[in-house]
Amino acid sequence: MTAYAPHKSNLAAVVLQEKEFAQFRDLIYRIAGISMSAAKKPLVTSRLAKRLKHHDLASYGEYFQMIIAANGKAELQMAVDLLTTNETHFFREPKHFDFLRKCVLSERKPGRPLRIWSAACSSGEEPYSIAMLLDEVLGSAPWEIVASDLSTRVLEKARTGLYPIGRMPEIPRHYLSNYCLKGTGTQEGTLLIERKLRERVQFLHYNLTEAPPKLGEFDVILLRNVMIYFDLDTKRQVVARLLSLLRPGGHFLVGHSETLNGINEEVRLVQPAVYRKP
Repeated sequence: MTAYAPHKSNLAAVVLQEKEFAQFRDLIYRIAGISMSAAKKPLVTSRLAKRLKHHDLASYGEYFQMIIAANGKAELQMAVDLLTTNETHFFREPKHFDFLRKCVLSERKPGRPLRIWSAACSSGEEPYSIAMLLDEVLGSAPWEIVASDLSTRVLEKARTGLYPIGRMPEIPRHYLSNYCLKGTGTQEGTLLIERKLRERVQFLHYNLTEAPPKLGEFDVILLRNVMIYFDLDTKRQVVARLLSLLRPGGHFLVGHSETLNGINEEVRLVQPAVYRKP
């Protein structure tokens, strides 16, 4: 009887070599425009480790060759999803929601739908937060929300509207009672966004580095906490693309740690992280 010889990947944690990290870094930049510094090496290691284990691979180099192969498109999308998914939560940066309520919704023009685009929606917390606000303030008046992201994995999660019960503290109490269901039985420990809101949000797959889809014009576009991952040239291109779909007089919102200074001169600053298109 021959002694069992475990695969190399089972012997110890696989190390991501510098050359391999450079390959993934360049790939993500080409696909998503995201610049990863050397500080992101541990993130790449941890997020892709499960895929190496899944495929029983001995190195990150083997995995890289797998995803760039002609038949590796599905796994490539998986890798992109893992490397580009960022943290988000309900009602993040509350001052933006105060601005929407006090300045945008109060001044909207009746007769046409208010249209908002969450251009990097991740797992859906941002567009559902906006949907709660719009339903509360506008009632039966027409409104639309489009939500897009590069990651197909987080979009699938967003469409379900199902979140861990631990997200409850992020949502104001009156919104919890009006728009959320607490899971029971097999769904215990979860929180479900009401169907009437889920049906009002259109989720779609979109890469910010590509030409925007034909979606019509919007009154508000949110691109929050995304530009920090782009270099200056990519920031300029992405913002210009999105602004082409913003109505004159519309508002463009970025993260509070971000700015459009030196990126775009077309819009004017209204308050921190909020811009208006003349």
